[in-house]
Amino acid sequence: MEPIHNVFCVGRNYRLHAQELGNEVPKSPFLFLKPTRALVEANGSVIPLPGQQGELHHEVELVVHIAKPYQKGMSVEDVVDRIALGIDFTLRDVQSEIKKKGHPWLLAKGFRNSAVITPFHPFPGVAACQQTDFHLQKNGEIVQTGNIKDMLFDLLTILEFTTQHYGLSTGDIIYTGTPAGVGPVADQDKLTMLWGQENWGEFTVNLV
Repeated sequence: MEPIHNVFCVGRNYRLHAQELGNEVPKSPFLFLKPTRALVEANGSVIPLPGQQGELHHEVELVVHIAKPYQKGMSVEDVVDRIALGIDFTLRDVQSEIKKKGHPWLLAKGFRNSAVITPFHPFPGVAACQQTDFHLQKNGEIVQTGNIKDMLFDLLTILEFTTQHYGLSTGDIIYTGTPAGVGPVADQDKLTMLWGQENWGEFTVNLV
């Protein structure tokens, strides 16, 4: 996998996902970071993940790769050159506890292999992405389906907000949020990420 500089993640960017977890729907983009060591490619291999810290939930997302820093007046197509699909794995029980304490989410979101990602593909443009659903399949059954047209904050808003508050540089990636349908994974589950009907990446879960 090529070097990635920063891994930004947008939380609660689909209304039904926020509601399914009982979270308030945000009024502006809600971002957090994952360490680059959390990244691992979905290339058909077995990926070890924590199995002793409560439920581990899958969250499939569209991931965008930044080709150049955003400047006011640029389009999404000016800034994003490639896309992938990714899973933002979350230790849900851990997250629930640290949220009660008002602590950062890093323990629940930033562990090794928590950011699974498919190989990148050329960005076809916003309009083309809005015409294609993405899916997560678990053991042959579709468990999540999303489309960027349903995002609370669109790609341009995310680019503007991230630049304003954190800065964006070439080689950064953004996990743009997960649709409804998140749920637990079990040991030996096979997860497949689909762009339309096309298999972009798969792997087997090894809970350790």
